[in-house]
Amino acid sequence: MSKKIGCGGVFYREFTTLSVVYTHYLMLGMVFFLLLVVVEKNFHFVDNKVLKYLLFYHIGLNLTVFLLTIRGVVQVLSLDVSSAVLFGIGHLILGVSMNLVLFSFRNCIKD
Repeated sequence: MSKKIGCGGVFYREFTTLSVVYTHYLMLGMVFFLLLVVVEKNFHFVDNKVLKYLLFYHIGLNLTVFLLTIRGVVQVLSLDVSSAVLFGIGHLILGVSMNLVLFSFRNCIKD
C-alpha cells in the first residue's frame, strides 16, 4: 500500500502542476457553489434553465482540471504538443457558463 501512496506523491511532485489544478478545483468547484447556495437561499433564482447552465459549468470544470493535468504531464515529459486551443476549451466553457449563471442572477434581481 505504501508503494501506491509513494507513486501518487511522485506523480504529484514530478509530473503535473497540481497546485494549479487543486486551486482551480477549490475555487471554481467549492467556493463558487458555496456562494451560489447563499445567493439561492436569498433570491431563489435557480430554475431549469440555470440548472442546465450549472451542468455546463460542471462539464467545463472537470474538463479544465483534466486538461491541466494532461498539460502538466506534457510539459514535464517535454513532448512537442502544440494544442493550446485544446487546453483552453475547459476555461472557455467555464467562462461562458459562469456568465450565463450570473446573467440569470442579475435578471432575477431586476424583477
